[in-house]
Amino acid sequence: MELFTSTTAWFDDEHQLFAEVVKRFFADQLAPRIDDFVEQGVVDRDFWLAAGEAGLMGGSVPEQYGGSGGGRGFDAVVLYEQGQIGDSSWGYGIQSIVIHYILKYGTDEQRSNWLPQLVSGDVIGALAMSEPGCGTDVQSIKTTAIKDGNQYRVSGSKMFITNGGSADLVVLATKTDSAERAKGVSLILVDTRETEGFRRGKNLAKLGLHGNDTAELFFDNAKVPLTNLLGAEEGQGFYQLMRQLPWERLLIAITALGAMDLALEQTLDYVKARRAFDQRIMDFQNTRFKLAEMKTKTEILRSFVNDCISRLEDDRLSAERASMAKYWGSETQNEVMNECLQLYGGYGYMMEYPIARLYADARVQMIYGGTNEIMKELIARSIDD
Repeated sequence: MELFTSTTAWFDDEHQLFAEVVKRFFADQLAPRIDDFVEQGVVDRDFWLAAGEAGLMGGSVPEQYGGSGGGRGFDAVVLYEQGQIGDSSWGYGIQSIVIHYILKYGTDEQRSNWLPQLVSGDVIGALAMSEPGCGTDVQSIKTTAIKDGNQYRVSGSKMFITNGGSADLVVLATKTDSAERAKGVSLILVDTRETEGFRRGKNLAKLGLHGNDTAELFFDNAKVPLTNLLGAEEGQGFYQLMRQLPWERLLIAITALGAMDLALEQTLDYVKARRAFDQRIMDFQNTRFKLAEMKTKTEILRSFVNDCISRLEDDRLSAERASMAKYWGSETQNEVMNECLQLYGGYGYMMEYPIARLYADARVQMIYGGTNEIMKELIARSIDD
């Protein structure tokens, strides 16, 4: 399957050519290594560099920073194709998020320094918001950044950080004014390679996403230059986060769609080949009805995701619409994975079949990026306004 539909407004010939490049790269460079990444719990550095060399991470970055100068539709293509090939280890989604924080809010010096390295894969990025005591409630974070001469002294910890085990650059949500809630939040760029007082916890053992190095991060009076503040002034972090969260939530729906297409394709092959009671599993009415239901849900999501990407490219994607994409996409993904696994019978429970990993990896989609309960609350607020 493909991400786009015949009536997709944002997808043009350049996106089609790019999609073909991404497909070939993933088939050659990613598919053969998925099991290795899952077993070792982290994606090798050389893969990041190869992806950078192939131009996968620069589609939406201006040419002056090493990119191709396109829109985030190019990022969407990469994210969809990654899901469609069955990988959830490579943390490109977070890389894209970090790139756009810096592109949107960074100083000229920050953009010139970090963007080319993020595009090339020489630097791996992470976004550190969640804390042990608070998840989506960014206004209540406890990590502090206190001015001390020409630097901040950062203290606190972050939990469940995607790419946390290998990140060279962390976009860190802190409180520069602990007396304030939203107005006290600032984002600070932390270079983990040279920051005294920074340390990582061990990679977290998870239900799924075994190939991604999700970790806890600790800041023990860590020294960070004042020039690493993201943006021109303190207290803008909450606004910056709220403006960028729609992209984070939409990309979850995009990856959900890719994984659903793969699950349906593989399940269809299985039920056509597997037999029971002298007929194909495909020939049972229950099987056909389940597949019809899943296919319909998938195509509905595809249309909505494409509409959201078009709105994003035109700077018209609202927070509530992105929340709808995240909520509906991740819920539907889990429904589809559950039904597909059931059609495999006992074999679906065996890790040698990709559907088992797709099922396990799907569960967190309803949690990170803001739980689906929070998504519903955000949608409800827009209705109540």
